[in-house]
Amino acid sequence: MDTPRTQYAKSDGVNVAYQIVGEGPFDLVLVPGSVSHVELGWRIPTWGRLLHGLAEMSRLILFDKRGTGMSDRLTESMTFEQRMDDVRAVMDAAGSKRAALIGLSEGAPMSVLFAATHPERATALVLYGGFARATRAPDYPYGPPLESDEQTTDEEEARWGEPGYIEALVAEAAPGASDEELRGWTDVFRYSVSPGSVAQLGRLNSAIDIRPALAAIRVPTLAVHQTGDPWVPIDKGRHLADNIVGATFLEFPGDGHALSLENVDRFLGEVRVFLEQAWSSGWPEIEPDRILATVLFTDIVGSTARAVELGDRSWRELLEQHHLRVRRELARYRGVEHDTAGDGFFASFDGPARAVRCASAIRDSLREIDLDVRLGLHAGECELLDGKVAGIAVSIGARVAGHAGPGEVLVSGTVKDLVAGSDLRFEDRGTASLKGVPGEWRLYAVA
Repeated sequence: MDTPRTQYAKSDGVNVAYQIVGEGPFDLVLVPGSVSHVELGWRIPTWGRLLHGLAEMSRLILFDKRGTGMSDRLTESMTFEQRMDDVRAVMDAAGSKRAALIGLSEGAPMSVLFAATHPERATALVLYGGFARATRAPDYPYGPPLESDEQTTDEEEARWGEPGYIEALVAEAAPGASDEELRGWTDVFRYSVSPGSVAQLGRLNSAIDIRPALAAIRVPTLAVHQTGDPWVPIDKGRHLADNIVGATFLEFPGDGHALSLENVDRFLGEVRVFLEQAWSSGWPEIEPDRILATVLFTDIVGSTARAVELGDRSWRELLEQHHLRVRRELARYRGVEHDTAGDGFFASFDGPARAVRCASAIRDSLREIDLDVRLGLHAGECELLDGKVAGIAVSIGARVAGHAGPGEVLVSGTVKDLVAGSDLRFEDRGTASLKGVPGEWRLYAVA
């Protein structure tokens, strides 16, 4: 088979390389790990065999994430949210309304986040060598400490051009692979990223923590892991599957991070059975009733006193300006307005970083007309009722806003975790009790 034609999708001004292979009954989007190359990958025996097998059962859509492979190189930092947008842009360009996603390594948490945020477009999940969080935490005993992970990233950047360094990494990821296999993966790593790109990817991946999204997954999920994976310990894979409702977890013998040649056919067999069963169960007709969303609540500080001071007519004119400015920023950041009660707004977003930036923009814009607002954000699983979001996550967002001070954008710890890796900075505001919500909640102000 000749190398498929490479096409490009536009995602927020970035060109994302993708290919379409096969004519199966359903679409399957392959979300790769940190490094990929849509053309060179076909030359690697195991990878080529995997792609051929997936294309025989589906209409396979594969792509290189921004900053890697044949997609545009970047000079500024990336966010996980932007990478999720790349999946959507590729699906749009390929004419795919709904698809199963197969996420490999770092592509697994990215696929989970996409399925939780856009459940109307994801029909099933296959996760290989995946994880929910990259580094260790007090409530997550798997993986290296953040400092150790950052040291590894610094070493990779410093040694990327050193003779034999990439070859040694590849041999660790695929022990026992043939010389042809090792040369193929070495070429993919060498031609897909520069030393600076490797560092950029490493820092982004170190910040991954999509645990808040796991409870929102409602599609059939299959997770597969090799028992001796040196890069993503199998405990991370077990944790990932254990926290997705109804997920199936399979362990394959193997000491590498990449699928071994002997495991490729077994993996394809399991994936075929899983996806064909999910397809036959009628996934095209399933409509999502839950979604991962970030909710925003705004409130004018001292509105009653200000209304008395200005009088009815002037206050009404000021409110009209307030509404106009808030709606302008919501449109700019893809926010969805759900309610406007007097002098406050309730809106939702499909990305937490966009929501935080929108909240900050609203605050700054309203200051220009001498209005101070308090804003609160929370991200969580929401019910979908007649196109609007509802549920406990919405109540938490409203309570967070109630704790915000004048001119303050206050977020829950969940929002802070989900925007890790972005250039957003936060100041710890300690813990608070939220009325009607169990437990103590740690809150952060946008710096």
